[in-house]
Amino acid sequence: MQAESTRRALLETAAQLFDERGYAGTSISDISALSGRTSGAIYFHYASKEKLALAVVEEHFASWPRMIEAHRRSGRSALEKLVALSFTVARAFRDDVVVRAGSRLWMERKAIAAPLPTPFVGWIDVVAELLTEARAAGELACAVDPVTAAHSVVCSFFGLHTVSDALDGREQIEHRLRELWLLLLGALQASPEPAALLERALTDHPPTPAPAESLPARTCSAPVQA
Repeated sequence: MQAESTRRALLETAAQLFDERGYAGTSISDISALSGRTSGAIYFHYASKEKLALAVVEEHFASWPRMIEAHRRSGRSALEKLVALSFTVARAFRDDVVVRAGSRLWMERKAIAAPLPTPFVGWIDVVAELLTEARAAGELACAVDPVTAAHSVVCSFFGLHTVSDALDGREQIEHRLRELWLLLLGALQASPEPAALLERALTDHPPTPAPAESLPARTCSAPVQA
């Protein structure tokens, strides 16, 4: 029990440093100083920095099945499950240091002398399954192919995270994700009602409002007549 507690503490400390400094910018000595454990204790639990980085990435990947299963058990429609799941994942990327560190480490994978799990493939499969379920329930627009759309949805979602991280450290990720779904659902739904679906999907966990000063003014000009 004590050993497992120590391993977890070291993993979380390493994740904090990997998230802040990246793989190359973090040393075992840094982890030792921040954790209060000796380098020998770290090497006892993790044979190398590469093994510690791999453990962080594996923990990052291990968090997803738990989130997915929780949403699959809900009584929502397939599209509502998909939207609600996306917000849970977005909050994890913003608030969970292990998730953030795992993402950064994978981006820096060429510097790590250990094979890392392949991302995105599992997410494409999950989204495709939910979209197929939506098709069977009559939720999905006839022209939408679930497998093709799943790839586009995953690209859009993780692209949004990359941009949000670069611009504001994901501070506005929930607001931006809501904007993305308003756009995507208009194309995905058989009978488009994006705002209503978002409200239903997020009843239990409404998104954190974006700072008022960050929201651009919206105007709609009438078309110019020839």
